Amino acid sequence: MRTFLLFALAGLIAQLVDGSLGMAYGVTSTSVLLAAGTAPAIASASVHLAEVGTTLASGASHWRFGNVDWRVVGILAVPGAAGAVLGAYVLVNMTEDAEPYMAGILLLLGVYVLLRFSSRAVAKRVVSGPRPGGRFLGPLGLVAGFLDASGGGGWGPVATSSLLASGRLEPRKVVGSVDTSEFVVALAASIGFLFTLSQEGIDYTVVLALMVGGVIAAPFAAYIVRLLPARVLGTGAGGLIIITNARTLLNSVDVATGIVTTVLIVLAVLWVVAIVVAVRSARRERALNESAVVEEDSTPAA
Repeated sequence: MRTFLLFALAGLIAQLVDGSLGMAYGVTSTSVLLAAGTAPAIASASVHLAEVGTTLASGASHWRFGNVDWRVVGILAVPGAAGAVLGAYVLVNMTEDAEPYMAGILLLLGVYVLLRFSSRAVAKRVVSGPRPGGRFLGPLGLVAGFLDASGGGGWGPVATSSLLASGRLEPRKVVGSVDTSEFVVALAASIGFLFTLSQEGIDYTVVLALMVGGVIAAPFAAYIVRLLPARVLGTGAGGLIIITNARTLLNSVDVATGIVTTVLIVLAVLWVVAIVVAVRSARRERALNESAVVEEDSTPAA
């Protein structure tokens, strides 16, 4: 029961981050499983099985609120599923190189998440140009799906970030469409793992716990954003992912304990600094927004 509750809490936190930022459920959950000593392929398989439930709940919520562009979902999901199956096959057939490979990918994704939310403006983008088509979405889905399955996460950081950067789709529809298409990717990755991996190693209690925690958290993610700015939440999540996977990566290549401890302390200090910067930036942005509203309200009507 204790194990179930711990992993349910991990799934809940991961879904709060993912539902608020449009990314990082897989990255966060897989990082927790690797840190707990789970084999890389088992960790990715468990997370993707759990994501079948969490992404279905998340996609349904986005569809209900009109945040889904079904054309984008259709074009993105098919190559994403193909990439996920290929990624599952590659990860299962890796042996001693799997743990440092996965920890390295998750570490890089954590660095990206932290930098994106701590040092760059988290602002609404102006939509310009036609909706993204197959030439853009096809390769994007293939790469994101492959990294997601083989690295234990990456669909959101790669797909969401690329679509936001393109400026060709409303931010709310970017998050909604990516989350909805992730159901197909998670389902394809799960099937790929079940066909190529011995199911004896999969702990379905962990899978169920991650899924239950994620499903419970899905409706509350939007409310959490109102309390904690996306900038601060993203910085906190990114730092946690970095420290967790740095530890896993260093231990997997037999680095001396003293060096590991020193590196983790340095990373923790930098993480605290990044959070402080993010909090100050969030307060500054809030003050500017409030002053803009006051000026607008005080402007006399023509």
